[in-house]
Amino acid sequence: MYVMRPATADDCAAVEAMILARSAWLEERGMPTWRESAQDLAGQAENIDGSMWLLVEDATGRIVGCTTIQSQTPPWGWTEQELAEPADYLYSTVTDPSDRDRRPGTTIALWAVDRAARTGRAWVRRGCMFPALVRYYETQGFQLLHEVERTHNHVYLMARKAEELSLRIADATPVRKSPQHSTSAVDLGDYRNKF
Repeated sequence: MYVMRPATADDCAAVEAMILARSAWLEERGMPTWRESAQDLAGQAENIDGSMWLLVEDATGRIVGCTTIQSQTPPWGWTEQELAEPADYLYSTVTDPSDRDRRPGTTIALWAVDRAARTGRAWVRRGCMFPALVRYYETQGFQLLHEVERTHNHVYLMARKAEELSLRIADATPVRKSPQHSTSAVDLGDYRNKF
């Protein structure tokens, strides 16, 4: 079983190692990677607001994935009405390629959708720069809403309604009371093929 928990500064080296493992996997397939920014990305674990979350194996504590959540949607590419809606924005989601068969990216996404609903958010949003990621996030229930040109990139903006899912989640501290400091055990159960 996996556990989601906030990252700490002590996690930086392990998060960087996981990002480098994913980068090697991507490079073997001729795809862009995070290699050049792995250290900076792993440094998000040091955020004092606890916005980086880690997916870890419950039994071993091994880091399987990470995502960073911010409560403000970036202002570019979204309508004023969308920006006024309470939403969590996911970015820098990376998973260990050795766990691909267990779908850790989907686990993180579904956990985020459930957490957002339990904390009063209406949406979970994310952006990406590659059509293959758009297709992957669509399998998790996200919809492509906008495409924008940034300085150097074409960005696809996606969203999914927040909803409490019937995931088997055991919160050490209820999410409603302390979203930054709760730990959630996640088991996809029958939801593995739902999205």
